[in-house]
Amino acid sequence: MRSRATHIKVERAMSKPSVPVWDVQPAIRLNREDPYLQLQQVLVFVRDQDRSMEFFVDCLGFNIALDHRNEQGDRWVIVAPPDGTARLCLVFPPPESDDHPLIGKGRNTVFLTENIEAKYREWKERGVHFVHPPVAAPWGSVYTQFDDVDGNRFWLIGFDQATRDVEEQRRLTEERLEVERRTARELEIARQVQARLFPQRIPEVRTLEYAGVCIQARQVGGDYYDYLDLGGGLLGLVLADIAGKGIAGALLMANLQANLRSQGATASDRPESFLESVNRVFYENTANADYATLFFAEYDDNTRRLRYANCGHLPALLLRSDNTLEWLGSTSTVLGLFVGWACSFEERRLNPGDILLLYTDGATESFNEAAEEFGEQGLVETLRQYRDLPPRSLIDAIVEKVRAFNHGEQHDDITLIVARCRT
Repeated sequence: MRSRATHIKVERAMSKPSVPVWDVQPAIRLNREDPYLQLQQVLVFVRDQDRSMEFFVDCLGFNIALDHRNEQGDRWVIVAPPDGTARLCLVFPPPESDDHPLIGKGRNTVFLTENIEAKYREWKERGVHFVHPPVAAPWGSVYTQFDDVDGNRFWLIGFDQATRDVEEQRRLTEERLEVERRTARELEIARQVQARLFPQRIPEVRTLEYAGVCIQARQVGGDYYDYLDLGGGLLGLVLADIAGKGIAGALLMANLQANLRSQGATASDRPESFLESVNRVFYENTANADYATLFFAEYDDNTRRLRYANCGHLPALLLRSDNTLEWLGSTSTVLGLFVGWACSFEERRLNPGDILLLYTDGATESFNEAAEEFGEQGLVETLRQYRDLPPRSLIDAIVEKVRAFNHGEQHDDITLIVARCRT
């Protein structure tokens, strides 16, 4: 008869959906280059599966991994020690089978424990028959042997120093892999969150067609672009580069984006005060060395007037319809370094066919194998070469040129806004 402990454990196992033994699969990591490999189970031939299961559960403290009878009537019983992934399949071979004489002849299954003396005393008190007490082995460990109810003999070995070293290395490796998996999950979540911070809709204007893109070198980054509907036919074009990369840059980028969008309603009245307020909040919410370069442009759809502030950013390119080029350089210093900060705006009128290009240094400072930079000159030449394309296609052409120049090795975020004044 089964003990009450065995009966409870069996009922718990049988309360789960029964599946054939060949369907019992461990969690497989698919992101490895080498094929997955794990010990599935070891067969132990027994006379009575219930009696053997009671021995392993009650005497050795094993768990019941499976107790299932398939459509042919064959019963599969699998038990497993509480630690690790090894499993024993308790099989009753039919009397006429070749395996039936092997009942009780098992001799090669080995269990490993960190405290062999404690395990020896515990199992002996539970009625396990040991061949001998723990003794020193020639290989430097301590071992003993015990028999199950059918006479199958098992080895119980204590950790030697080599095994301890291997186990410690395995533990450290598993911890490192878990940290890498957790970091990858967190980065993916951060990437999805940051993707929502970029423009999700494009405000409509009659006299301007425009497009933007941010191609990050990592899963998250510090570049930022945005379109702000300022009301009254005013469109805000924003492009910024945060001093920092990865998660740190992404957090600062989110901070700056929140400041700009939350205060954007005041930009149309006094844009200077708007940016001064953005700087003050950014300064208060960031560390001493944190800052951002910013290009903010306010386009009036009614007058085709462009007012802009370049806060320590790279000069924007304004390619006129007659192919002349204007550089929209800095009008103030960077955001976030100074609490007493002031900015000034400059103004340009856009004519039909004029093209405005805003960009970050991920494009101009992209370099090739000779350590040569793509540079502003490369950007100007590309802009002139593909000026007749629509903004979205023009951006694609610029990105393709940059990638061809550096053979596809991107070292920094590439962020662009292209705006063309309609005829």
